[in-house]
Amino acid sequence: MLKRIMLAIATILSTTFALASPLTMENLGNGIYVHHGVHEDMSEGYHADICNLSFIVGSKGIAVIDTGGSLKTGQALREAIRQVSELPILYVINTHVHPDHIFGNAAFIQDKATFVGHEKLPDAMERRRENYLRINQQWLGDAFAGSEIIKPSLLVKGESKLDLGDRTLLLTAYPIAHTNTDLTVFDHKSSTLWTGDLLFVERTPSIDGDIKGWLAVINALKTNEAEFAIPGHSSSLKDANWKKQLNDQERYLWTLLNDIRASIKKGEVMEKAMGTAAASERSYWQLFDIVNRRNVNNIYPGLEWE
Repeated sequence: MLKRIMLAIATILSTTFALASPLTMENLGNGIYVHHGVHEDMSEGYHADICNLSFIVGSKGIAVIDTGGSLKTGQALREAIRQVSELPILYVINTHVHPDHIFGNAAFIQDKATFVGHEKLPDAMERRRENYLRINQQWLGDAFAGSEIIKPSLLVKGESKLDLGDRTLLLTAYPIAHTNTDLTVFDHKSSTLWTGDLLFVERTPSIDGDIKGWLAVINALKTNEAEFAIPGHSSSLKDANWKKQLNDQERYLWTLLNDIRASIKKGEVMEKAMGTAAASERSYWQLFDIVNRRNVNNIYPGLEWE
């Protein structure tokens, strides 16, 4: 049955791939390319292209890091890769479970790439499959055609390494933070760290895991000696100081946590906290009023039981 599904997806790919226009990529040098998604909310004007998508070219082949929110976006990423190199695409790495990062996976089935993710990613994908497919179909309509959840076969627990020939990638799986499936990728050759959504830049950080766990992971990331970092969301990497960006995110999360705790202590209902918690951070973040309210909704109930 699985073979038939994969064959059907491959057939769709073979007939539609030629229609894909390549994504615009930023060439960072040293074999690293990044596409910056736009800062749209998934419930308003979503076009399946809101996160950073990357690929790394080694002497043996290519690793892709996140694939976008639809088959169409994944195809456009693959076309961009093929404009740079005809080397085999060896690995497709998903930094976590969110749909804007995983639904382009199907575009790379034809490459027989190994799909890689956190040890908890397959279970998270399965648990969310029905809802993700339904709601993304509502958001995207025909633009979601052919999109499917492709689970990783190579799972990361703790740390794991991938060989691209002249460069080695170190993958690290984390405890629950932004989600319970967060993974980073470190390229020793360029001293570059892909943080996935463990780091948001400009866009309000969204919490789908545990805020206290995320703050603990931020402390761990501060010890990383990477010279450069590619966040899960950003509009540019020009003159980026990723440790400062990490501190900015930490400030937001601590402000949110402390404000909610204060609200609970005063006996305020969650609806009031949605309008007041972390309000001092509003001017620093895009999509703040939408995302921050969701964050309060997600974490307030758990904090009531501290």
